[in-house]
Amino acid sequence: MPRSERQENLPDLGVLAARLLFAFQGELFDALAEQGHSELRPRHGAVLAHLDPEGTRATDIARRSRRHKQVIGKLIDELEALGYVERRPDPDDRRAKLIVPTRRALDQMERGAALVAEIERRHAEAVGPEAFAEFKRVFHEISRPPQE
Repeated sequence: MPRSERQENLPDLGVLAARLLFAFQGELFDALAEQGHSELRPRHGAVLAHLDPEGTRATDIARRSRRHKQVIGKLIDELEALGYVERRPDPDDRRAKLIVPTRRALDQMERGAALVAEIERRHAEAVGPEAFAEFKRVFHEISRPPQE
């Protein structure tokens, strides 16, 4: 059986994970665009999904998102230009900066959380709540980096 046919009929984990990611991001960011956040792109999720309402250091965002600090820095620059985040001095260490969400980002974060909950609810309904909970547990386990 040709590789392309195998990947269509019985895809490997990487193909399945990519399909899930692209479908999820597509639905989420299309809905966010309809709700007034059309300038956001899926790549911005690497920052916004790991941003605390009171602010987060860029190094912590990089660690949480498992992205390089340079990539996160570029995304923070983009989000700052779009009006989603501000850089402020960290009160615990004046040399460090906190990345703080603006009202616009807080709105997006609230809307995004509601959209994610709805997407997950729909999938749980389709396969059953127990199967969906087990899927998430197993997916979380196998997606951890080896050092954890």
